[in-house]
Amino acid sequence: MQEQDDLIARAQAWLAEDPDPETADELAQLIEKRDLDELADRFSGLLQFGTAGLRGELGAGPMRMNRNVVIRAAAGLAAYLKAQGHAGGLVVVGYDARYKSADFARDTAAVMTGAGLRAAVLPRPLPTPVLAYAIRHLGAVAGVEVTASHNPPRDNGYKVYLGDGSQIVSPADAEIAAQIDAIGALAEVPRPESGWEDLGDEVLEAYLARTDAVLTPGSPRTVRTVYTAMHGVGKDVVMAAFARHGFPAPVLVAEQAEPDPAFPTVAFPNPEEPGAMDLSFATAARVNPDIVIANDPDADRCAVAVPDAASASGWRMLRGDEVGALLAAHLVSKGARGVFAESIVSSSLLGRIAEAAGVGYEETLTGFKWISRVEGLRYGYEEALGYCVDPEGVRDKDGVSAALLVAELASVLKDQGRTLTDLLDDLALAHGLHATDQLSVRVEDLSVIASAMAALRAHPPVSLAGLRVVSAEDLNEGTASLPPTDGLRYYLDGAYKARVIVRPSGTEPKLKCYLEVVVPVADAADLPPARTRGQDVLDAIKKDLAEAAGI
Repeated sequence: MQEQDDLIARAQAWLAEDPDPETADELAQLIEKRDLDELADRFSGLLQFGTAGLRGELGAGPMRMNRNVVIRAAAGLAAYLKAQGHAGGLVVVGYDARYKSADFARDTAAVMTGAGLRAAVLPRPLPTPVLAYAIRHLGAVAGVEVTASHNPPRDNGYKVYLGDGSQIVSPADAEIAAQIDAIGALAEVPRPESGWEDLGDEVLEAYLARTDAVLTPGSPRTVRTVYTAMHGVGKDVVMAAFARHGFPAPVLVAEQAEPDPAFPTVAFPNPEEPGAMDLSFATAARVNPDIVIANDPDADRCAVAVPDAASASGWRMLRGDEVGALLAAHLVSKGARGVFAESIVSSSLLGRIAEAAGVGYEETLTGFKWISRVEGLRYGYEEALGYCVDPEGVRDKDGVSAALLVAELASVLKDQGRTLTDLLDDLALAHGLHATDQLSVRVEDLSVIASAMAALRAHPPVSLAGLRVVSAEDLNEGTASLPPTDGLRYYLDGAYKARVIVRPSGTEPKLKCYLEVVVPVADAADLPPARTRGQDVLDAIKKDLAEAAGI
C-alpha cells in the first residue's frame, strides 16, 4: 500500500508542474481512476537521453514525450552548452508536422533564451536536412530537430546536433543526460514568452541554392517521377528543388502529399514497411513515370522504386543498399574523390566500388552520427534509405538532395536508353551479386530482444543455411576499427560468402538482423538464376537465425 501511495504522490507532483493542459488532464484522469499499472509504466523512470536524443510515445509522465520532459531536456542541453564555453551562442531549432512538434520547438527556444543563449526557430515544419544545413550556415553552436522521423503517429522525438552539423555522439550524450538529471523543479527553468528569432525563408532559400552542388551543370534533367511525401514535410521543398534544377515536376501521390500527423493511409509512415508504397504504385500505374521517389515524414530518407513487370503492382522498391550502390557509381562517374563511407550493416558492395575507383572507404557503427564524422567524407550511406551526398552542405542524411541525385542519374541513363536496373546489372557483373535482406522483429516487450541477444551470445550458431560460421564477433567488445556497440557479427563461408549482423534498433522496439550473400556472376545470362540463388540462401539464413535467436 505504501508503494502505491508513493506512486500516486509522484504522479501528483508531476501533475502540479505540467505546463500542458492536455497531458495534465490525461494524468489527472489516471490518478482519479487509480490506474496503477498505467501510472507505474509512466513513472518507472525518466525517458533516457542518448545518442538518438529522445524518442518515445506522446503522453503524460516522465516515460513519455511531453512538454515537461522536453523542457528538462532543453534545460540540460543549455547547461551543457554553457559548460562547454558556448554561453551566448546560437541554437537553431527545427520541427516536423507531428503532434506537439511546434510546442516542443517553442519550448526549446524559450528555454535557450531564458538560459542566456540565442535561439532561432525555422519558419514552419521543414525537412530535417534543412535544420542540419542551417546549423553550419548560421554558425550555431547546436541545433535541435523535433521529429520522430518514420515512427508511428503517437511518437515524437528530440534530435540534437552540435555546431559541426553532426548528431551528438558519446560522451556528449552522457554529459547532456547528466545535466538533464540535475534539473530541479520546472518552475526554476526560466521560460520567457519572447526573445528568440523566428526565421524567415532565407535559410530555406540558402539550402535550396546549396543543392546546386549536388548536380553536374548541363546534365540531363528528363526523368519523369511520381513522388510521395508520406504525409510528411517533404513536398514543398522537393517540388521547389526539382523546379529549380529544371526537372519535370513530379506527379504527387495526392492522398499523401500534405502533412498529417495521423498518417491515415499507412500503418507505419516508413517507405520500407509493407503497404506503405501501395498508393505510390497505384499513382504510377495511372501516369507511367520512369521512377517513383518517396521521402519519409521528415524527408531525411529517400526511397526509390523502378518498373518491374514481374511484380503484381508493376513496380519494385529498391533496397537501400541498391540505391546506395547506384549513387556511389554515379558519383564515381562524375569524378568524385574523397572517402566513401557506410555503416557496418550496409552492403559490402560499396567497398568494392570504392576500391575499383581508387577512392577511400570506411565502415562505421550504425547511424549518421558516425558516418558524418568520417574524415574526408565525400559520400556516405546506410541501408535504411539514408544518403549523405553533399557532406559539405549537410553532414547528415538528406532525402531531398539524394532525390535530386537519383533523378539526375536516372536522366543520364534514360538519355542512353538505359535504366537504374541496367546499372545494377552492370555492378553485379563487375563485383558479384550482393544480395541483401533483413529479418526485423517488432516487439511489445523489450525483454524479448534482450533474451534473443543473450541466446545468441550463449550459443553462437556454427552454421547458417549450410554455410559455416568462420568468424563470430561480439561487437560489445569493440574491434580494431570500431568502438563497442550492442551487436553480433558473423562471417560465413562455403558455397557462397555471407555476412550477418544482429543488433537492437536504436530508435524503435525492434530486433534487426542484416543479411548479405555474395553470388558470383559469370555473365548477363547468369544474373536471373544468381538472384534466385541469392534469395534462397538469404531465406534459409533467416530461418536458421530466427531459430537460433528464439524469435
